[in-house]
Amino acid sequence: MAATSPPGTGLLKGLGVTVKHLFRRPSTLMYPYERDDLAPRTRGVIALMDENCTVCMLCARECPDWCIYIESHKETVPPAKEGGRARTRNVLDRFAIDFSLCMYCGICVEVCPFDALWWSPEFEYSEYNMESLLHEMEKLREWADTVPAPPPLDDGAQPPAEVADAIEKAEKERELAEAKAAEEAQAKEQGADAGGAAPAAAKADEPKVEAGQIDQETYDQLIAEGKSERMARSKAKAAYVKKEKARLKAEAETVGDDGGAEQAAAPKPAEVHVEAGQIDQETYDQLIAEGKTERMARAKAKAAYVKKEKARLRAEAEGADATASEEAAATDESAAAADQEPSDDRAQTSDDAPAQETRKLGDVQVEGAGEIDQEVFDQLIAEGKSERIARSKAKAAWVKKRKQEQLDQEGDA
Repeated sequence: MAATSPPGTGLLKGLGVTVKHLFRRPSTLMYPYERDDLAPRTRGVIALMDENCTVCMLCARECPDWCIYIESHKETVPPAKEGGRARTRNVLDRFAIDFSLCMYCGICVEVCPFDALWWSPEFEYSEYNMESLLHEMEKLREWADTVPAPPPLDDGAQPPAEVADAIEKAEKERELAEAKAAEEAQAKEQGADAGGAAPAAAKADEPKVEAGQIDQETYDQLIAEGKSERMARSKAKAAYVKKEKARLKAEAETVGDDGGAEQAAAPKPAEVHVEAGQIDQETYDQLIAEGKTERMARAKAKAAYVKKEKARLRAEAEGADATASEEAAATDESAAAADQEPSDDRAQTSDDAPAQETRKLGDVQVEGAGEIDQEVFDQLIAEGKSERIARSKAKAAWVKKRKQEQLDQEGDA
């Protein structure tokens, strides 16, 4: 027979447990007067970040209880890039969750591709009737404010594409706002210095400049600083207009100082016609060495060739005008001076001939553009540049040095 405990043993054990916990603090909390410290990522209620929602309807379709209600309308938005087509997208009007039906499975949070739904640590949203448990977009967005930030990325990890795009967009808007504010402040300072009536007169007399061209120096500088091509082109257009207006004003002041004498204005870049079929080899090699695509490098090299060719033609036109004025002045001098001028002209022509025949860096071809200038590479790395930027600039420096060496050797020969 099994041994049996004496009578009253169970009662004594129960009394022992009672006495043991009699002098201990109770484990329960007197809610709502006492509140426990929950974990920061407690799954309390589902919150919505409406700015991330694209109305893809995945959450509503995957919900097993059909407790998510979404309403939207379509709008036409301007193209993302200049010259593109207008796009149509859905705009969120209503996003509601009926928590009287929700079973907190979290499927909607898992399937959302744009992180619009999150688990919020809020849990105090009880109501006196079931109809009040249908919460709209405003309440869901309010709960999203208490969602903790996601954990930081590991060292060397790339941020999500949408986060990087948002940061880049915010930086562009900030730069544009700063540039606009600086222009307005500069305009106010100029207006204050010139007086009340002077700004209106200056604005009326301000020359008009076509804004179709760009200032290549400003464009190259902004591209080298890592700005986007669109922003660099817009700022280069503004810089070109500003420089052209300054040049026209200077010419107008010069004409006024000379007593209204008629002077032949230098031809504008738009007035010189250049065939755009060729490319500037130096620019092309440099862009290829920097890792640009062949299509982009060829297009920019064509633009650089056109710019250099226009500058050369304008310089020749200005030289021809200067030569004509000198010949007209020479007719009023003495015969002896007139006899000496041809020999001087011949001497000058003979001196200028080698300069015209001198080859440029863009005319020199260098093989093996895959090598780098180690000194430039080490210097850029020491300055904190990335390895990719340092390598591309070191390649361009190596190509430039090789071309200069070839030109020096040809000059010595």
